[in-house]
Amino acid sequence: MNKKILIVGGGIAGLCTAIGLRGSGMSVEIVELNPKWDVYGVGIIQLANALRALAALGLADAAVAAGYPMSGLQVNAPNGHVIAKIPQPQLAGPNFPAQNGITRPKLHSILQDAAQAAGANVRLGITVQSIEQTDTHAHVTFTDGSVGDYDLVVGADGLRSTVRQLVFDATLQPSYEGQIVWRYNLPRPAHVTDIWMYMGHPKVGLVPMSPELIYMFITDSAFDGIPKFAPETLAAEMRKRLDGYPGLVAELREQITDSSKVVVRPFETILVPAPWHRGRVVLVGDSAHAMSAHIAQGAALAIEDAVVLTEELKQQADLNTALDNYNTRRFERVKAMVSMSRQICEWERNDDKTGDVMGVMIQSGKLAAQPI
Repeated sequence: MNKKILIVGGGIAGLCTAIGLRGSGMSVEIVELNPKWDVYGVGIIQLANALRALAALGLADAAVAAGYPMSGLQVNAPNGHVIAKIPQPQLAGPNFPAQNGITRPKLHSILQDAAQAAGANVRLGITVQSIEQTDTHAHVTFTDGSVGDYDLVVGADGLRSTVRQLVFDATLQPSYEGQIVWRYNLPRPAHVTDIWMYMGHPKVGLVPMSPELIYMFITDSAFDGIPKFAPETLAAEMRKRLDGYPGLVAELREQITDSSKVVVRPFETILVPAPWHRGRVVLVGDSAHAMSAHIAQGAALAIEDAVVLTEELKQQADLNTALDNYNTRRFERVKAMVSMSRQICEWERNDDKTGDVMGVMIQSGKLAAQPI
């Protein structure tokens, strides 16, 4: 069935939704507020379910070719002693790795190119100003004064979604979980071929993104609101958090020198109560749900949203039925992931040594392996 669909937001969720819907023959328009249509550069972990969802959109090959394929997770003590090696399943099939590391700009470029090649119409530098719904369409006024009528509006405009505020509960805001994450790109040591986690205080991770590149991340607790740092101090602040680490982490620490390349972000979460649709408006990705990066599922679940929404809109003649089915298939799975990430944040910020962080991470992987 041909539907005219507006997607608000040109990030991972919006672009994957556009690719899926265009592949099903629907008319798609994307509006993206950022006129540069770029993303900040560090890396992203694509676990098995992310690759499975990308494969459903025909994009897994391109992501793996642009990234670094991996087979599992290595858990290390702070001194580098190997605690465990945890293999991951190949959910996307035998021709794809269990997981992939890729830079955010490379992934963004792959999705941009695919959406435009599929025929999605992209308008930059604008977003929605108002949405008025009738029984037959959603009438949208944009921030540049233009207007349009659509069969469906997809809110894919992120953690502080304008669509969510206009159509759902305007009081719904993300919650700061008392932690921040530091990230920095570094040359890849030849022996780091999987995700490595160092279970010290703070926790440190190394993620390959190409044969030449890894990124380091540090999860850091900050209790009194989201901290602010002078931009010129970021490299020194990140190095300071690694002072207690010996070995490889200490060697990499000395290469963190350019404050302009340090990316520091708070962990914020949100779970919009069900249902994620109101009339002819539906939410996907961070607009509906966001979690901390501990379980590496934020982008994966956004891509899954796109796949499931596409399937339901393609299969169901009735829009309400399609949106109800989308919500039924997505809500409990996503709710469990958000809860897991919040639990890990609570344990880490309170230094709760009884909390089984690795157990929850393994549990999240088992949940991710289930069919979507």
